[in-house]
This record gives sequence, structure tokens and C-alpha cells, in this order.
Amino acid sequence: MMMGYLILILGLLLWSGAHVFKRIAPDRRAAMGDAGKGLVAVLSLVAIVLMVLGYRWAPGDQFWSANSITTGINNLLMLLVFYLFAASGMKTAVTRMVRHPQLWAVRIWAIAHFIVNGDFASLILFGGLFVWAQIAARLINRDVPQWEKNPPAPVGKEIGAVVGAVVVLAAVGWIHGLIGPWPFG
Repeated sequence: MMMGYLILILGLLLWSGAHVFKRIAPDRRAAMGDAGKGLVAVLSLVAIVLMVLGYRWAPGDQFWSANSITTGINNLLMLLVFYLFAASGMKTAVTRMVRHPQLWAVRIWAIAHFIVNGDFASLILFGGLFVWAQIAARLINRDVPQWEKNPPAPVGKEIGAVVGAVVVLAAVGWIHGLIGPWPFG
């Protein structure tokens, strides 16, 4: 049972290390060229597998159980998460106000999932990914202190990001229900 926690932590460390390597050793990473991108991709995939297995194998030490309130909060926050990812790619209005929309999405995703799950493995997994996103944003800000904001986006892009977020939420919710708990209560 404790092995699940160890595997989960190993996955988090591997994920974090692979993703911050570029920021903490930029010369070494640059020298790797495109092979470095492949290495990060492989390490990320291994990290995801370790996190999933560790999370599934960890004991279910509950702080609280999901209920309709925590499920509703999670789902509303997840809509915001998918919107931030869509907005990041489409360069909508929010990207003029939020410097790292994808990293903010990861932080909100982590908080939402801890709120709805309320167990020790979730604290490790989602807390660890929250900390990684926070560190990643700070490292990027350190390396690139000037933030060039995107130009104003047309309303159509904003509508597309909102519609895309709703569609992706529904699709991810359906897939989530196939491989794990049904997320819509």
C-alpha cells in the first residue's frame, strides 16, 4: 500500500524534473537540441504512468468524501480550466490579463480535484502538480521578466474558446466516467 505513495511521488518528481530542466540548466538543455524534446516527452509519459499507477495503488486515506457541493465546485472550476487552455491557444482577452493561462489552469485543476477527492493520495498528486505549476511560472518569469501581452482578440475567438471549453468539458467528463468515477454527480 505505501508503495503506491512512493510510486506517485516518483512520478511527480520525474514530471517536475523533466519540465523544469530547461529552466534550471538552459545551456545543457539547448545542447541536446531536438533530442531533448524527445527525452522530455518520454520522461513525461513515464511520469504520467507512474502517477496514475501510484495514485490507484495508494491507500484510500480519506479526509472527506465527495458530495454534491464539492462535485459542483469541481465541475465549475474544470470549465474554467478548459476555458484557460482554449484561451491560451486562441490568444483571447483573458491572455491579456493572465500571463500563464495554462499553468493557471493546472493550478485550478489541482485545487478542484483535491476539493472533490479529499484523500491523502490526492493531496500528494494534486498538491504536487500545483507546486510544480507554481515553480514553473516563477522560473519562466525569472527567465523572461518582460511580458508582451497579446493584441486584442476578436469576439469570435472568445466565443470559440467558451464553446470549446464546454465541448471539451463534456467529452473529458464522458471519458472520465469510462475510466474512473462519473464526474457529473
